[in-house]
Amino acid sequence: MTSGYAHPEVLCETDWVASNLKNGSIRILEVDYDPENAYRQGHVPGAHLVWWKRDINDPVRRDIINKQQFEALMSRVGATPDTELVLYGDFNNWFAAFAFWVFQYYGHKKLKIMNGGRKKWELEKREYTKDEPTVQPTKYVARPPDEGVRAYMPDVRRAIERAEQTVLVDVRSPKEFTGEITAPPEYPMEHAQRGGHIPGAKNIPWAQAVNDANGTFKSADELKALYEGKGVTPDKHVIAYCRIGERSSHTWFVLKYLLGYPSVRNYDGSWTEWGNMIGNPIEK
Repeated sequence: MTSGYAHPEVLCETDWVASNLKNGSIRILEVDYDPENAYRQGHVPGAHLVWWKRDINDPVRRDIINKQQFEALMSRVGATPDTELVLYGDFNNWFAAFAFWVFQYYGHKKLKIMNGGRKKWELEKREYTKDEPTVQPTKYVARPPDEGVRAYMPDVRRAIERAEQTVLVDVRSPKEFTGEITAPPEYPMEHAQRGGHIPGAKNIPWAQAVNDANGTFKSADELKALYEGKGVTPDKHVIAYCRIGERSSHTWFVLKYLLGYPSVRNYDGSWTEWGNMIGNPIEK
C-alpha cells in the first residue's frame, strides 16, 4: 500500500492500527478540529484526544504551543521521546498532519499518520468506543525546536525575490487563491482583510493529494506527476501555505515524507498573516 513512498515508515494502515490496539509501546492520538462531532461520538479504542484549537495552538498568542506546553501535552498522554505516536483525525487528517508537523518541530521522531484517518476507519466499520483512556503521566522533555521545518514571513518575502530557487505552494481552494472567498466554507473562522495569494505562488489544493473515496494518500507516481507538473520540483526550496497553516502541513507532509523533497517548510502564519499585514504584496 505504501510502496514507492520515500519514507513509508511514517504511514500506517488501518489494519495495522487495529492489530496494535493493545500495544503498550504506542500511543494513538486522535487530532480533531471538532471533537464534539468526532472523538466524543466514538473513536479508535485507546485513542487520546488532541484538540487542535486547545492542545496544539496557544490559547492567547496566535502561535503554535511553546516547548513547555508541548511537554505538558506529551506528559498528559503518557508519552516519552521513545514512544511511537500514531496520529489520525477528522477532515481527512488535516489536523493530524498539523500535529505531526508541530511534533516534528519539537523533535519527536517516532511518528506515524494512519492513512485515511477517521474516514477510512468508519468506511471499514471498525470498532469505536466512547471510553477515554487513562494512563500514568510522564515527565516528557522535548528537544530544542527544529526551525528547518518552519517558514516565517521574512522567509516568504525572500522567496518572492528568489523565485528561481524557491517555490511557494498555495494549497487552498481555487476560490481562495483567486480571492473570491477568504475562508473555506467548512469552517469560516479567522478571515484575512484581503483575498488573493502571495505573488508567484502555485495553486495545488491539498485535496488533490488524497483519494476522494477513502481519504488515503495517492500513490507516489500520482503525487510526483501532480507537483512536478506545476513546477514544484525537488531541486527547489519549497514553502507551503494555506490560511492558518493546517492544510499546508498536510502538503508539507506529502512533499517531505511521501516524495522525499529535501527542503520543505510550512508557513503556518499563512494567508491570515500575509493578507492582513500592511505593505505585503498580493495577487488575485
